[in-house]
Amino acid sequence: MFTEFFVKVREARVPATLREYLTLLEALEVGDAHISIDEFYYLSRSALVKDESHFDKFDRVFAEYFKGVEALGEALFSEIPDEWLRRELEKILSPEDREMLEKMGWEKLMETLRERLAEQQGRHQGGSKWIGTGGTSPFGAYGDHPEGIRIGQKEGRRGSAVKVWDKREYKNFDDSVTIGTRNIKVALRRLRQFVRDGADTEFDLDDTIHATADNGGWLDVRMRPERKNKIKVLLLMDVGGSMNVHVKTCEELFSAARSEFKDLEYFYFHNCVYEGLWKDNRRRHTERMPTWDLIRTFPSDYKLIFVGDASMSPYEIAYPGGSVEHWNEEAGGVWLSRLLHVYTSAVWLNPETEANWSYSQSNQMIQELMGPRMYPLTLGGLEESMKYLAR
Repeated sequence: MFTEFFVKVREARVPATLREYLTLLEALEVGDAHISIDEFYYLSRSALVKDESHFDKFDRVFAEYFKGVEALGEALFSEIPDEWLRRELEKILSPEDREMLEKMGWEKLMETLRERLAEQQGRHQGGSKWIGTGGTSPFGAYGDHPEGIRIGQKEGRRGSAVKVWDKREYKNFDDSVTIGTRNIKVALRRLRQFVRDGADTEFDLDDTIHATADNGGWLDVRMRPERKNKIKVLLLMDVGGSMNVHVKTCEELFSAARSEFKDLEYFYFHNCVYEGLWKDNRRRHTERMPTWDLIRTFPSDYKLIFVGDASMSPYEIAYPGGSVEHWNEEAGGVWLSRLLHVYTSAVWLNPETEANWSYSQSNQMIQELMGPRMYPLTLGGLEESMKYLAR
C-alpha cells in the first residue's frame, strides 16, 4: 500500500527512510479507515518529512500523485444534465424575447428613472414601464430585462443589472480554510525571494554542531536571523454579486496567500476598484481606505494581485456614476489605470472559466487595461502569474 508513492517521494530527493514509511503504515492501521485526502497529506508529511526545507518537494510529489482524487466530485457533477440545474425563472423570457427588449443606454436609463420617480403614484406588477415587480420594466424586482436598475430584490439572477438600489452585505473571506489549499500553496511558492535580516532569530543547527566540535565538545549555541520571504504582496479581491459562486475558490487562495506571504496586505472591492477600498465587509460602508491613501501608503515595490471575475456593467468601467452601488466621481477604468501605473508588477486572477471571457464586454475591457496579465484562477494560471510577478 502506497509503496509507489513512497518511491516517488524518495525519487524527489526527500530523505524518507523505510522506518518512516512503516511508521506511516502503522498510523494508517490504527487510525480511521475513511481518512480524507487532506488528512492523509498531513499524516504522511509528518511521518516522511523531518526537515521543512523538503516540504516543497513533498508537496509537488503529493499533488502529482493524487491529482485525480480531488477532481472526482467535479467529474460526477459534470454528468448531471444542465436542464436539471436550471432555475425556473430562466424560462420567463426566451433569449429571442430578451433580444426584443430595448437597451436604453446609461444616460437615457438614468433620465427615465428620474421621470418614473416623479410620475409614479402606486404599485405596479407585471408591466413594462413603471417601477414594479415581475414584469419587463427595467426598474424594479423579480422581472426580466437585459439592462436595468434592480430595486428591492434580495439577490440577482442574471447579473445584468447596471445598478442596484439596495444596501447589500458581504461576508469576509475565511483565511482558515485548509481543504484544497495545498496545491495553491505550491503554485504561490514560485513567488519567493528569501533573505535573512531583522531582529528575530532562530536556532542554527549546522553552525552549532561545527562550533561545538571546534570548541572541544563544549556546547556553543549559534543563532541566525530568521529566513523570510521578502516579496511584498498587495491583494485586492472582488466580493459579492457574481463572485458569490466563486467564494470557495477565493477562500482557498486567500488562506494560502495568508500562509505563504508574511508581507501581505489585502483589501476588498465590488466589481471594479473605485475611490475607496475596505478590509472588513461588515464595515465597508463606515470604514474605508481611500484608494489615494493606499497608493501613498504602500510603495511601488509591492506585487499587485487583483482577484475578480471582471463581470459587471461596462458603465462601471467607462462612466462616472456607473458603479452598481454608489455614485463614483471617476470611472473604474481610471482608478485601475492609476494602480497599474504605480504598481507595474501586477496580475489579474479570474475565477471565471477562460472560455467564457470573450462573451463578456466588461471582461474584454478589463483585459484591454491589464494587457496580457489576466490569468485564470487555476493551478496552471497561478503558476504562470507567479512566474510573471517573479521577474
